[in-house]
Amino acid sequence: MPRRWLARQAVNFSLWSLFAIYMSLQEHYTALIVGTKITWAYLILGEFIYAYLWALLTPIILWLADRFPVDQRGWYRMVPVHVVACLALTSIQRTVLVLLHPPVSKEWQVHDLASLLRLIVVSLDYGVMLYGIVLLVHYAVKYYARYQEGRVKTSQLETRLAQAQLQTLKMQLQPHFLFNTLHSIATLVPEDPEAAETMIARLSELLRLSLENNGVQQVPLSKELEFIESYLGIERIRFADRMQVQFDIDPETLDAQVPNLILQPLVENAIHHGIGGGASRIEIRSRHAEGKLILQVLDNGPGLGSQSAPAQSGKGLGLANTRARLETIYGKEHDFVVRTASNGGVEAVILIPWKMAQPTSHDRNCKN
Repeated sequence: MPRRWLARQAVNFSLWSLFAIYMSLQEHYTALIVGTKITWAYLILGEFIYAYLWALLTPIILWLADRFPVDQRGWYRMVPVHVVACLALTSIQRTVLVLLHPPVSKEWQVHDLASLLRLIVVSLDYGVMLYGIVLLVHYAVKYYARYQEGRVKTSQLETRLAQAQLQTLKMQLQPHFLFNTLHSIATLVPEDPEAAETMIARLSELLRLSLENNGVQQVPLSKELEFIESYLGIERIRFADRMQVQFDIDPETLDAQVPNLILQPLVENAIHHGIGGGASRIEIRSRHAEGKLILQVLDNGPGLGSQSAPAQSGKGLGLANTRARLETIYGKEHDFVVRTASNGGVEAVILIPWKMAQPTSHDRNCKN
């Protein structure tokens, strides 16, 4: 027999056993109050036979409950079926009980069909109640299971939707970055072929890093910084002496988990609206404080009051995607602001929950 069926029957008989024990105690104390002399053996035997007969009928009730469900759609058509079934099963249960455990009281002893029918009619109310309880418990368990299953499916759908949204945002970001880089290469080809060749080589390295993390939503900060350094290698060719980059990275944060490509649009924004507006320095910082990973990208450009303010305030494609990705991944557990820095430039700050990145299979293979 299937293990699942055996487990169900074990639960079935266990519950009816508890019912039999409860009824035995109740009958015993009732007999004490009334003054009726009745032995424990007779009580326990009678109540367990009574309960186990219902335990044997319970699978039939459960089958009827599934075959003729009493729900909102057609309850008025199913109720008569259960009424007839209840009367039939109660009559069968009481008849078998009389044969296995005849009543002690002469008043309820069965001598003929009329006395049997009288006993069945008297016990109908209790039989109807027990039949109804079995139905209620069955539907309660069934609807709770459906509710839990619905919650799991909803959670899975939300996860898939979030992954799809993140993938869409990344697909928007990568062509945006790639087209900008190709435009820079096209500009350099007639003016400085060697610089254009170097930029193509570094773009190849950047694309390699991007493909390594293709489909990965979150990476260690060290991987993200490796990508940023390759990206800055391309931008240094464009801006030459006009761009200085400083990293202030807390070593503790290198293994922290961050969204893939989360810093690139911030750095790109600082370069194009900072250095492009006359700045000379970009600083990238990271630190760990109060259960949060804090990432900062600062420049000493003209700031939010300049003509670049709309993009700096988050309306550009890169910053808008960054804001959307953070919202999708972390919800209310993150913060992202773009504001005027203390030096007059612009500061982009990301606060996300602190979480250590899990080593990838590639990382483990490298260690081995």
